[in-house]
Amino acid sequence: MLKSKTFVKKTRAGGVMKIVREHYLRDDIWCGSEICAECKQESAVLQTDASIESDLCSYPHYVIPDTNVVLHQIDVLEDPVIRNVIILQTVLQEVRHRSAPVYKRLKDIIHEKEKHFYTFTNEHHRETFIEREPGESANDRNDRAIREAAKWYSQHLRKAESEADGLKVVLLTNDQGNKQKAEESGLLVYRFEEYIKSLLGNPELVDRLALSNDDKHDITSSKVLFPEHLPLSRIQAGIKSGTFLQGTFRASRDNYLEATVFVQGEGEDSTEVLIQGLQNLNRAVYQDLVAVQLLPRSQWVAPSSVVLQDEGAAKDDNEDDKEEDEEKSLRISEAAEAARKPTGKIVGIIKRNWRPFCGMLNLSQIKESTRHLFTPADRRIPRIRIETRQASTLAGQRIMVAIDGWPKHSRYPNGHFVRSLGNAGDKETEQEVLLLEHDIPHQAFSQAVLSFLPKMPWAITPEDMGRREDLRLLTVCSVDPPGCTDIDDALHCRELDNGNLEVGVHIADVSHFIRPGNAMDKEAASRGTTVYLCGKRIDMVPELLSSNLCSLRSNVERLAFSCIWEMNHKAEIIKTRFTKSVIKSKASLTYAEAQMMIDDSTKNDDITKSLRGLNKLAKVLKRKRIENGALTLSSLEVRFHIDSETHDPIDLQTKELMETNSMVEEFMLLANISVARKIYDEFPDCAMLRKHPAPPPSNYDVLLKAAKSKDVEIHTDSAKALADSLDVARVDGFPYFNTLLRILATRCMMQAVYFCSGMDSDFHHYGLASAIYTHFTSPIRRYADIIVHRLLAVAIAADSTYPDLMDKQKQSALSINLNYRHKMSQYAQRASVAFHTQLFFKSRGILNEEGFVLFVRKNAIIVLIPKFGLEGTVFFDAKDKAGPNLHFDEEGPTLKVEQHTFHIFDMVKVTISLDASNIQHQKIRMSLIEPVISGVSVPAPDVEPPAKKPKLDR
Repeated sequence: MLKSKTFVKKTRAGGVMKIVREHYLRDDIWCGSEICAECKQESAVLQTDASIESDLCSYPHYVIPDTNVVLHQIDVLEDPVIRNVIILQTVLQEVRHRSAPVYKRLKDIIHEKEKHFYTFTNEHHRETFIEREPGESANDRNDRAIREAAKWYSQHLRKAESEADGLKVVLLTNDQGNKQKAEESGLLVYRFEEYIKSLLGNPELVDRLALSNDDKHDITSSKVLFPEHLPLSRIQAGIKSGTFLQGTFRASRDNYLEATVFVQGEGEDSTEVLIQGLQNLNRAVYQDLVAVQLLPRSQWVAPSSVVLQDEGAAKDDNEDDKEEDEEKSLRISEAAEAARKPTGKIVGIIKRNWRPFCGMLNLSQIKESTRHLFTPADRRIPRIRIETRQASTLAGQRIMVAIDGWPKHSRYPNGHFVRSLGNAGDKETEQEVLLLEHDIPHQAFSQAVLSFLPKMPWAITPEDMGRREDLRLLTVCSVDPPGCTDIDDALHCRELDNGNLEVGVHIADVSHFIRPGNAMDKEAASRGTTVYLCGKRIDMVPELLSSNLCSLRSNVERLAFSCIWEMNHKAEIIKTRFTKSVIKSKASLTYAEAQMMIDDSTKNDDITKSLRGLNKLAKVLKRKRIENGALTLSSLEVRFHIDSETHDPIDLQTKELMETNSMVEEFMLLANISVARKIYDEFPDCAMLRKHPAPPPSNYDVLLKAAKSKDVEIHTDSAKALADSLDVARVDGFPYFNTLLRILATRCMMQAVYFCSGMDSDFHHYGLASAIYTHFTSPIRRYADIIVHRLLAVAIAADSTYPDLMDKQKQSALSINLNYRHKMSQYAQRASVAFHTQLFFKSRGILNEEGFVLFVRKNAIIVLIPKFGLEGTVFFDAKDKAGPNLHFDEEGPTLKVEQHTFHIFDMVKVTISLDASNIQHQKIRMSLIEPVISGVSVPAPDVEPPAKKPKLDR
């Protein structure tokens, strides 16, 4: 049966357009229940035995949740206990429009066979479809459609009741009006909370309930603590008129009473508005999209240098005297006019950016209380008040909590318990927290993704060979870090008859296995990158590809994408070509093995000759690159030696780089540049490229001051000027000085980013001094490289194109996600190194080490320990006792402590130990041994002090 929907739509030009849509209604949409003989379904989803222990519904029943229940109570619906649920098409469509994350979670539940969630297409069923009545809102129509479908199910299943003992359908809603109308129609209906509380066998589900608006008032006091948020209509009008600004809320890690709102302007312009004080912060949470109103200039303030953690373990809403004192301490009355920043207050929230947060529970001081404060691991998130009956079990565990709302009379937001992650301090638990907090997708690959893997045993087919160049006889080898199983790249070098050299970079042909738009492709695009943590790798593509079929292991045939140059002995490129190929690597070497082969004069086999040729050319390429102004910067990377049984770090040392590291890097850079030129020539509008913006001059301030303190001049007008001045920066008797300068220079740099060539005009890569650059050489671990492979394949007619590849808007959106994933993976790696460093020092007690001052602060020095690649802070002001006389000179910068003055790069001796007094935020603590300053420095310890008892705190 055919229905047609007609509606009018306003066009961009201001005209009105009539739209007619056809809507088909059918009789052959099945109910999905095992007990039904009438529907001719092949495989039913809803079970005959649909019993659950409930004191409301003592009979077997199916559940139909309405849209708001799904949107707000998804944490409960995900629990294995909740089964046999009918998800109506009306609900699914509404959820999809209102929340993408909840929609994805709901789809995942529907795909889980053991959950027995059935999607019923009620909008296309002849007996359940309803028209919207004149004057009826879309919301009311959808509520009516849900009631209509519930009614149909009740009647339909009644016919089949002989098979099942009085099986019923229960509608769950939190909408009072909807519930009343459903009861009037004779439907079985309950509030969601009342149904969950009736499940006698599963009291823990009650903790996961998101608070409904009716409950939110129970937890709060009657005193209004915050200004009312303006309605969205007022906010939009205010933004349009310029009264309000729209921006992203960024809370401070160090000061819970201060934040900034980042307002994106036209083009590259952006401003930051400072927000100070609880009232002005007005219940905004980190990363929310907010509306902010600027205060009059006379009320502008300077950012505070005070460190304030919210210490209120059991602080209640009416205890605000301390808060007022703290707010007063923020306002520096004599703040220089120049230091004051545009200051504002938050008037409304445009979009919340809440996610479930990891952290720990602070048990209430009140005995038998079910209300407790939760302290998130991320210091930028406020504490959250939750209700739970399992507090004593959860104490000492890492848990996840979601925020439900933040009423104006509550000091903290209200939320609910989601799940426990395990005991705090456990390696597995802490790794899980680290992945969740950095938003790293790390769940096992779904069946849908795995279904696109090639069937084993896999072999290269004659058709594959016919379309590729056969390079199996070439002396190809790979050079990688020890233990590497995802080998992306391999190299060869041989002499040609004309005296020139042929050099090839062969990259795993991942795009052969991952086809555009399938589930595996979408998953890889979402993950964006493989994440390497200490002792663990979270793959971007399933292991069968990453460690086997795509990995260019030795002595097996593999599909590759090859970039082959003809070069003369001066490393000048005479010819470049790209081809899909088949290779058979002759050796998988580590950097150290390759280096030993090159250096061993008795060796003269084909692999060694190839390596020597590559190494010679690489040195010439590197020299040319540096002459062009490429930067050689330094960052201390550490390597942990992990105990094979306990998996704890037993040794920690900085990574040593060899000539062979540089050799591989030079050819990877060259391949990336050659491919970038090719894809940009072919596709000037939609090439996926990578750029590295030049830092703004102010970024270099700390570097210039540091160099000046040792009478060394650094020029920063261009990358070449910086590179040249770093090369000659030397201080007699201080060999480590140049490395320290390069470490500081690295901190001044901007992040390199992916972008789409049709959406940008500045392609320059500052660090590599290259006019154009991309990523081609690591498709096993970076999704950007897969896109580049696809573009290159189309450019050389080795593969067909597809619409999204040529769509610059889609490419641009993709590069935004890739940049985000890339950044989060770097942060996660750093956090993993920090956690393993803590484990290392936990077992070591107190160590004495030499280090260098990297930065000087008002009340502290930041010290770098080269041996461990470790940075730590030596504080000079103690909370509980009078501190030494401090004088900070910003110009130097120098810090005078009593009679001793500290400069950047001073050598110091410190003790290093782990401070585990705050179990959630353990940190490496450093104390000064030398220079000896009376009352400040500590004697060099010989014995370990007794371990402090861990406490949970902010």
